[in-house]
Amino acid sequence: MTTELPLTDATRLRRKPERGDRHRDTIHAVIDEALVAHVGFVVDDQPFVIPMTYGRDGDVLYLHGSVANRTLRALDTSPRVCATFTLLDGLVLARSHFHHSMNYRSVVLLGTARRVRDAARCRRALGCIVDHVVPGRTSEARPPSDAELRQTAVVELPIEEASAKVRTGGPVEEPADLELDVWAGVIPVRAVFGRPEADGQGLDAATPPSVTRYARP
Repeated sequence: MTTELPLTDATRLRRKPERGDRHRDTIHAVIDEALVAHVGFVVDDQPFVIPMTYGRDGDVLYLHGSVANRTLRALDTSPRVCATFTLLDGLVLARSHFHHSMNYRSVVLLGTARRVRDAARCRRALGCIVDHVVPGRTSEARPPSDAELRQTAVVELPIEEASAKVRTGGPVEEPADLELDVWAGVIPVRAVFGRPEADGQGLDAATPPSVTRYARP
């Protein structure tokens, strides 16, 4: 397996190509750290972009939902799908309005989604999604029953056509603006997860390791 995904016309960066990255490790790292994918598709000439949870297993992205969900039915029949992932790392403040920006890591994934119909593969995919959101959770919670599985649709999207784009550093300034008495720099951004709150129902179970040690990759 090559370390870099192939360049296609759709993944070629026209603006700021020096920020682009097609290495699998970079793309996988962004997908693994993010929690929400914005999934775009077209139904009857009407575009939709839906936020969805997901899981990654190697070079496959898994999405899921109710079998009655229009989004999942559309993903199974739509010829092309676009999934985007964004991690915001900083607000970049410049001395001019024009040069304000953001530091970020993002991925655009393109492909054709396919419904997973094998029950065993569906179970693995759903476990992958659960463990993506909370690593280690599948070993602590009950797996889906056969009835629950029949109510759930899983689609897979190969990670074969994708590119990452990353911005780091401070503002890009016009030389003349450096003489302005205006503060410029970066406000770092990070996700902070609060103290776990038990739901107060059922048995008074001990807080498991997946919760007490929760952190993104």
